[in-house]
Amino acid sequence: MTLTRFPTRCLGAVAVMAAVLGTPAVHAEDAYPSKPITIIVGYSTGGANDLLARVVGEKMSMLLKQPVIVENKPGAGSIIGANFVAKARPDGYTLLMGASGPISFNPSLYKKLPYDPQKDLTPVSLVGTFPLVLLTQKANPDTASLPALVAYAKAHPGKSNYSASSASFQLITELFKRRTQTQFEYIPYKGSYESMMAVSTGDVTMTLVDSGPAMQGMSGGRVRALAVTSPQRTSFLADTPTMKELGIDMNVELWSGLFVPAGTPAPVVARLEQTIKTIMADEDVRKRVEGMSITPASSTSKAFADRIAQEIPFWKKIAEDAGIQPN
Repeated sequence: MTLTRFPTRCLGAVAVMAAVLGTPAVHAEDAYPSKPITIIVGYSTGGANDLLARVVGEKMSMLLKQPVIVENKPGAGSIIGANFVAKARPDGYTLLMGASGPISFNPSLYKKLPYDPQKDLTPVSLVGTFPLVLLTQKANPDTASLPALVAYAKAHPGKSNYSASSASFQLITELFKRRTQTQFEYIPYKGSYESMMAVSTGDVTMTLVDSGPAMQGMSGGRVRALAVTSPQRTSFLADTPTMKELGIDMNVELWSGLFVPAGTPAPVVARLEQTIKTIMADEDVRKRVEGMSITPASSTSKAFADRIAQEIPFWKKIAEDAGIQPN
């Protein structure tokens, strides 16, 4: 077989042409973002995730010099919103303000999700974390402290119950029951606020709720906070001890964070990651987020992915041990 030799000047021309042809892709990636960005929220307007998305979106628009639109797609425990982003074009223009529920808890609670949290979504960064707060009725002397609550539950297993607004909170309370070797009957409620109100009226013995509704209840003077589930005390509940401080091996923080569809180019993920880091270090943003009873946070994409990889099997095991059947 005869090999044809091209003149050197032809090879040079080919190289130049290849470079020219390859240039648009490089420049297109470097130019991100070049159009408006949409942040999808899987919950209704006015909730913590929605408010976080709007605070982040406002600053993101300033930093990236493009409009950032927040779009709510509530329903099915945030499955609709998460699935929408999982199926979106992976170009960095459709983001998800995701939460622990649809990412870390849903794999334990549903036999078949329309998306795989680890395969179909790429974590960008944490945005905020918050503990659950253990509440009891302030007027009930039998549950005035965590040791008293545990002692009461062990002495009255048939009378002890708890309110929870979703299977996620049910799972966390099942963990509490295992760590304290107690029995509490699960009483479902529509939302965290309703769960808190059930405690305030004495309809249930206790609840573990997110910090926002807990703060509302405490301001009304009818519920007391016995402990938080986070590893450290929070600035907005500085006088409330952690479970760990009270001798219970329980460390749970719920979170919100930013995601993109899997397959989004790494430079785009890195740009968004750095943007979130800058936003969450902003003093004005931190004050606004802390005002929602949320601790501002940021992380690397890898650290966030590692956290999720640990949480999913952990909660699956809790669900299996508690006999909670996936829907």
